[in-house]
Amino acid sequence: MSERFAGSFTQQEPIPEAGVEAAIRVMRHGRLHRYNTVGGEVAETALLEEEFAAFTGAKYCLAVASGGYAIGCALRAIGIGPGDTVLTNAFTLAPVPGAIAAVGGRPVFVETTEDLVIDLDDLAAKLPGAKALLLSHMRGHICDMDRLMVLCDASGVKVIEDCAHTMGAAWRGVQSGRWGVAGCYSTQTYKHMNSGEGGLLVSDDPDLMARATILSGSYMLYGRHRASPGPDAFEKVKYVTPNVSGRMDNLRAAILRPQLADLPAQCARWNALYKVLEAGLADTPGLKLIPRPAEEAYVASSFQFLLPDWSECRVRAVIARAAARGVELKWFGHAEPTGFTSRHDSWRYAESQSLPQTDRILAGLIDMRLPLTFSTEDAALIARIIRADVSAVHQGEAAPVDMVPSAD
Repeated sequence: MSERFAGSFTQQEPIPEAGVEAAIRVMRHGRLHRYNTVGGEVAETALLEEEFAAFTGAKYCLAVASGGYAIGCALRAIGIGPGDTVLTNAFTLAPVPGAIAAVGGRPVFVETTEDLVIDLDDLAAKLPGAKALLLSHMRGHICDMDRLMVLCDASGVKVIEDCAHTMGAAWRGVQSGRWGVAGCYSTQTYKHMNSGEGGLLVSDDPDLMARATILSGSYMLYGRHRASPGPDAFEKVKYVTPNVSGRMDNLRAAILRPQLADLPAQCARWNALYKVLEAGLADTPGLKLIPRPAEEAYVASSFQFLLPDWSECRVRAVIARAAARGVELKWFGHAEPTGFTSRHDSWRYAESQSLPQTDRILAGLIDMRLPLTFSTEDAALIARIIRADVSAVHQGEAAPVDMVPSAD
């Protein structure tokens, strides 16, 4: 155990100076509310929506208070209500099934493959009777979107994409969020752009986006949006759509706009870190890397690997040894929610389901953040530490340690 990592797995880069300056300008004039403008001023939030729509190639974009709000807003906007069945990944984070339950829907989980994507065979079996699929591109892994859309379109099931981990990623050249009827993104601190909290919703459907805009709390000020449908779409919905206020403010939008301009370069930096880790862990005995299909253009702000069919005490031993050397690993197989790592049997507002394939995979699934405060040298060091600890436990050189992973 001679090498040790001294960095932080939760320390993000500072907000770019252009974002700091833009935020100061907003604070100095005091018009933080998105509809509080003067003269011919265009709100920062409206500009962000316009720029993000252009970035994704979407017709419309709505900036909201969080990624979870974006998902809930999209579900409401397509008409999901009490008792409606909404399919979603068994491997995801709690806000995804939580959004379904919050609008009165019935979450039904679909099995996960060893590539950490939704199992399309299980999806096909569960599509009958479903109204929508809330597809989570969990931890940045994208499934075969061509096949998924053929299945869902044939069944008349609408697809909403949770792109919290795939902003800027694509399948066969089409950006995540642009396959289904709507794409939902997060700008929470640990995502690809950082405004503390925040979300973005994109779609080409004018009726959906008119409802979403009213839902978000536009009142009758929807004409101030620059990336929204025309007045005719709002005439259909403005008197019958409830206000469930969740607007983004101009301060957060000002922080985000320069980050959006930098996003392609930032994505390349994340992928450089990922590739160093991937190379450093290749062919480690007992460790399985997650394959990345040629059709997938990923954005790797986190890293996952499997310890397939390992016992619980041996998995814990790896986590404990890595922690002792400064490497913070998260485990999705823990029986109790720990930080952000929970699993389907923790979400007791949803009906209990038998998901043996997902349970087996999560039992050996290890996750690690890759903040851009890391260098490629840091990534190489982390890979050496993980490789040594996995090898030692796999070969029986280290006694298993019964230690609960640290909270996030």
